[in-house]
Amino acid sequence: MKDLQKRKEEKHWEKKLAINALGLVLTSFILVSVVIIKFGEGGWLTILITGSMVLFSLRIKKHYDKTMGLLKRLDVLIDSVTASIYNIDGIDKHPQVLEPDYKAKTAVVLVNGFNGLGIHTLLSIFKMFSGVFKNFVFIQVGSVDAGSFKGVEEVENLKNHIHEEAQRYVEFLKSAGYYAEAYTSIGIDLVEEISKNADIVLKKYEQVMFFGGQLVFPEDTYMTRWLHNYIVFAIQREFYTQGYPFVILPIRV
Repeated sequence: MKDLQKRKEEKHWEKKLAINALGLVLTSFILVSVVIIKFGEGGWLTILITGSMVLFSLRIKKHYDKTMGLLKRLDVLIDSVTASIYNIDGIDKHPQVLEPDYKAKTAVVLVNGFNGLGIHTLLSIFKMFSGVFKNFVFIQVGSVDAGSFKGVEEVENLKNHIHEEAQRYVEFLKSAGYYAEAYTSIGIDLVEEISKNADIVLKKYEQVMFFGGQLVFPEDTYMTRWLHNYIVFAIQREFYTQGYPFVILPIRV
């Protein structure tokens, strides 16, 4: 039902649907014709290849559906965070800090939306480095796909969405009395954009340590290695070459 409502928001969706339906009919007709007429001359190979592709696509979909179920476990904390920060174990009550201490230790957390992964990463920092960091900075970068670019309005919407998501982390920590701020941007090369924001932070704060969370699946298979984004390791390599301390925190799902 939700997909139908979104479809109606698209301009000329009826025309696009008709074109796709026509394409489905024509390609199906060609496939069936080739299989029947040319079965003994290689038509069976068409069935084999097409069937294999369908089964492989279904396998990928099943994997992503399973992954979404695992990720929902991480999002359980979001409701508690929304209700009250002091319902969360690991974050101690702290005197309210309105101004940053640029000479104090600062934790810079790379996030991708206000979600369970980001919250768990933040909580891991508090548990492993209790009382160490006085400032918290969040960096979030949105990916712009040049191949599906749809205009200035869409880019502005993406910028606003990213800013709002990052600010939720800021408000989250400010409610506990910690100083926090966020830097956001969009770009095609995520590593490059994150590095630019990191340079800005390093110019303001003297003692900085970067953090990123990485999902750890119950089983390490070729599907998890091939289908999931391990950009955090690319960022780590880039930061290491520049001499920036970067810690990857494993988040089990």
